[in-house]
Amino acid sequence: MAENSAAQDGSLFSPYRMGKFSLSHRVVLAPMTRCRALNGIPRPALAEYYAQRTTNGGFLITEGTLVSNTAAGFPHVPGIYSEEQVEAWKKVVDAVHKKGGIIFCQLWHVGRASHRVYQPGGAPPISSTSKPISSRWRILKPDGSYSTYPEPRALEAYEIQDVVEHYRKAALNAIRAGFDGIEIHGAHGYLIDQFLKNGINDRTDEYGGSIANRCKFLMQVVQAVVGAIGAEQVGVRISPAIDHLDATDSDPLGLGLEVISRLNKLQADLGSRLTYLHVTQPRYTAYGQAESGRPGSEEEEAQLMRAFRKAYQGTFICSGGYTRELGMEAVAQDDTDLVSYGRLFISNPDLVLRFKINAPLTKYNRKTFYTQDPVVGYTDYPFLNRDSASQGPLSRL
Repeated sequence: MAENSAAQDGSLFSPYRMGKFSLSHRVVLAPMTRCRALNGIPRPALAEYYAQRTTNGGFLITEGTLVSNTAAGFPHVPGIYSEEQVEAWKKVVDAVHKKGGIIFCQLWHVGRASHRVYQPGGAPPISSTSKPISSRWRILKPDGSYSTYPEPRALEAYEIQDVVEHYRKAALNAIRAGFDGIEIHGAHGYLIDQFLKNGINDRTDEYGGSIANRCKFLMQVVQAVVGAIGAEQVGVRISPAIDHLDATDSDPLGLGLEVISRLNKLQADLGSRLTYLHVTQPRYTAYGQAESGRPGSEEEEAQLMRAFRKAYQGTFICSGGYTRELGMEAVAQDDTDLVSYGRLFISNPDLVLRFKINAPLTKYNRKTFYTQDPVVGYTDYPFLNRDSASQGPLSRL
């Protein structure tokens, strides 16, 4: 577990030392795809959006940011592989830093969760497998229509190092853009998760079969990125128990613990810890696509997350359907160090303040999550009366 400082009193609103970063509270902006970076370039609207959600000493993680021109699976998502993208991100980072925030760039490759329309030359998407995502799922295309996922192309073993290199270069680009660090997206059915999960990975080479082989790609990415920018600027996100995009595994607990064991060993070998491990709570399975359905056993989910929390030697972030009360409870019971919030942060740019004073929350409009409008459903959600934020200790937020 992470080492607690004397200043940490177990509250969601208490300070926390995350590696070399001093946080003023434990509420994190979760990475969320928003589709507002027209043609892959961060625009002024992104700087406004992230600045709105910044607090002094608060921690933000960007939306998934593409590591290469083969990585996209949504329209108008930002990249971090070209010089134009790096220059555009600088303005976003500057806007967050101006308000005293700390921001990491999430590095993303969707793998088979793509479509030929997003691929150079109309090629098939790449993956660990040639099995497509089932017809249970649909992909949003640039014209606003939805389609089934196509058959991907399984990467040859010799090609995998090229993809690892894309992550390494993207991490270096993120640091050049001014980001405080990066998060490796190894969750939610995207490329790295497609190697980790035995419900997807059907390879017979050194990247498939055993759990050790299935962890190999993730660890190569982590090692390459750490070698480029240092462990203290790297976070990793995993979701062993999440079935998003058919990402199932026969032993989620065993998979998660194996990944954590390898991350712990890497940290021990380096003599330096990663910034954090970010794990999605299993209830995301029930609520991720539509707010319906019944969640699994709360006790079973809690035991799984506590096993990961106990095993990981460093800062632990949990995410996935947390309310104010659930977040406060998780921190108070030492089930996590930090809690990341997604949808509630979309419609409540001043979520930290609202949580702190237990103010009513603005409801979000799911229909505007993935539109390209730079204002509607993006930067137009209301703040509380500004005067209420300037009284007493709340002014520090």
